[in-house]
Amino acid sequence: MKLAKAVIGLVFGAGLVLPALAANLPDKMEKPGGFPERPLTMIVPYGPGGGSGQVARAMIDGVKEAAGIDITPDYKPGGGGLVGLKTYMAAPADGYTVLQHIDDATSGFAAKRTDVHPAKDLIPLVMAQITFSQIYIRSNETRFTDWKSFVEFAKKAGGKATIANVAGEGSMERINMNLIDQHFKMKVQQVSFDQPSPRYAALKGGQVDALFEQPGDVKGFLDSGDFKPILTLLHERPAAFANVPSMKDVGLTFNPLMRYRGFYVNKNTPPERVKYLQWAFQKGYHTQNFLKFNKSKFMDLIPSFRDTEGSAKLINETMDVYIKTYKAMGLVK
Repeated sequence: MKLAKAVIGLVFGAGLVLPALAANLPDKMEKPGGFPERPLTMIVPYGPGGGSGQVARAMIDGVKEAAGIDITPDYKPGGGGLVGLKTYMAAPADGYTVLQHIDDATSGFAAKRTDVHPAKDLIPLVMAQITFSQIYIRSNETRFTDWKSFVEFAKKAGGKATIANVAGEGSMERINMNLIDQHFKMKVQQVSFDQPSPRYAALKGGQVDALFEQPGDVKGFLDSGDFKPILTLLHERPAAFANVPSMKDVGLTFNPLMRYRGFYVNKNTPPERVKYLQWAFQKGYHTQNFLKFNKSKFMDLIPSFRDTEGSAKLINETMDVYIKTYKAMGLVK
């Protein structure tokens, strides 16, 4: 069975049809037994320069503002996010260490690269970002200038055209790009970069022809004019990118997988501490500064907020999609 036939109609219904859940939270909550008595540590499974590093810092500020809790980030990149996940699971389940992770935790479990289920072995405190992807080129590129000419270039290159992407086989980005290649009957080499800064530098420096990324992560390059998007992986054009072709515009019919980023604690964390951290992180999300940050990163184009229940539903529904996709790809039985 071809991958597109297996995925069409399945992918990411959860992220687009669930409304954002309104926060019904008290302004203050009493600390359980004085917790926390010292700063928390946040394990971030990617480098500080990309989307995970940015949302981690913004949430740290939001939680500080909302609850007065100090949090220190600890960046643990590698293995498509699985190094940070393994590091986190080795920490005491006492609430003093929290985790920031993305959909790679879901795809990693589905691909049997980790035995940590992000909605069962972890408790989502809040889902803070849900966003779409785009394909970017250098603004001063002359070999191709838009999606149509990029496809023509890639076909003529005979498998030598390159796109910077994340390292993990079976990741959200790679599945989407494989479906695009299949539709256009082209082969674009996906060059792996586990950390964002080298990924972006590869496009800017001309080591690759294109970049697969989310708009908020490369906003600085968009603002500076270094990069420009040539395809948005949504069926309709969002107002913020009204001049960029959507999937519908170029004939793509599959439902794209999305990027999502959330914050978690170990399921064995004392329940009263979990409840307090749920309150603190959800209040942190709803601070004006965090909402302003999300808006600045185009994270208001798709409703991002999910509480614990909504986050678990999103993860479980997406997990089913990844498992079906990987079976169609022959990656798992």
